[in-house]
Amino acid sequence: MQVREGSYYIQNQKVTDLAAQFGTPLYVYDGEKIVQQIQQLQQAFVGIDLKIKYACKALTSISVLKLMRKHGVELDVVSPQELQIGLRAGYSGSQINFTPSGVDFEEIEFAVENGAFVNLDNLDVLEKFGQKYGSSKPCMIRIKPNVAAGGNAKIMTAHEGSKFGIDIRQQAEILALVEKYDLKIVGLHQHTGSDVKEASAFIEAASRIFEFAMAFPDLQCIDLGGGFKVAYKEGDYTTDMESFGKELSGFFQQFCERYGRKLQLWFEPGKYLVSECGYLLVRANVVKQAPGRTFVGVDSGLNHLIRPMMYDAYHHIVNASNPDASVQETYDVVGYICETDNFALGRPLSKVTAGDILVLLNAGAYGFAMSSQYNSRFRPAEVLILNGEAHLIRQRETMDDILRNQVEIDV
Repeated sequence: MQVREGSYYIQNQKVTDLAAQFGTPLYVYDGEKIVQQIQQLQQAFVGIDLKIKYACKALTSISVLKLMRKHGVELDVVSPQELQIGLRAGYSGSQINFTPSGVDFEEIEFAVENGAFVNLDNLDVLEKFGQKYGSSKPCMIRIKPNVAAGGNAKIMTAHEGSKFGIDIRQQAEILALVEKYDLKIVGLHQHTGSDVKEASAFIEAASRIFEFAMAFPDLQCIDLGGGFKVAYKEGDYTTDMESFGKELSGFFQQFCERYGRKLQLWFEPGKYLVSECGYLLVRANVVKQAPGRTFVGVDSGLNHLIRPMMYDAYHHIVNASNPDASVQETYDVVGYICETDNFALGRPLSKVTAGDILVLLNAGAYGFAMSSQYNSRFRPAEVLILNGEAHLIRQRETMDDILRNQVEIDV
């Protein structure tokens, strides 16, 4: 988003015009930014057989998935429903990796039937897979390397206490099942967590996976997950993809030499590809003065963007109706949900009046995807800007959507 001629723009679309055209609250995604992030990741691993698997739980809008597919990005899904959305977006089953956690085996069967790669994360399901398919279907194994890394305890996924993956210390049990059922293990996977700042965390986890991999002669890929850090505010540390790519590429090439042949290197970025493309446009309903503070109540809340309340996450906010930041006042920006519902506390903003359009940045990842109908509020519309044109890609909900699956009985 840029300020030009005294107004905020996303590509060539004036933000306040978008709010007027589509209403608020409104999610807006910049397609150009998604493509830039894809290209940056691709360019960081020159010389490596790289495959990007978008972790679509971050943002599952079909039009966004189509844009990913157009630019050579495949999918990582975590539910049969995400798998079906991926198929609807034009992906083939073989372009989709299914990485669930603690699900009923029927979900595994559904993924296999639709041609997806399945990534198994516990010994029980590994045995069931062997009993059902033997060596007739390939599979991957998710390993927990016992490395703690990530920006918040709730998004660390590879430490010893995490539910995800088979503990790396259970190698003997894994190998026994592989031998018992002649399993065709084509890939090993690990995901350290989200907002990982340093390549060292990836390399520590990768070194354990690489050593583990020597016991599996038929691998096609090593999947190191995602979790690259993006900036949420000025001065934030971000993953330097150029240096990260060089460091990890060299480490991976050394492993391939030890292994005896070249393998594919997979990553599953979610937030990295879509976080910075997204903006949540809200309208100031009221500006309420109180002793020692001023509240701005907006027409959205934790039902639309839960990250500030769930993860204490920071989202930069600007007043698109008053871009002059030379004079600022301090506000608590709060939502309309009937419980504590804060977007920002003590935040300096250009003077806000009722009716102003505020914009929350970095709202593309885990924004709409984690939204709800709490308080029986409608979920927002979504707009994708491609080549300078704004496209409505999801309609705002209506009362019919709230009532759609309710069944009234006589009482």
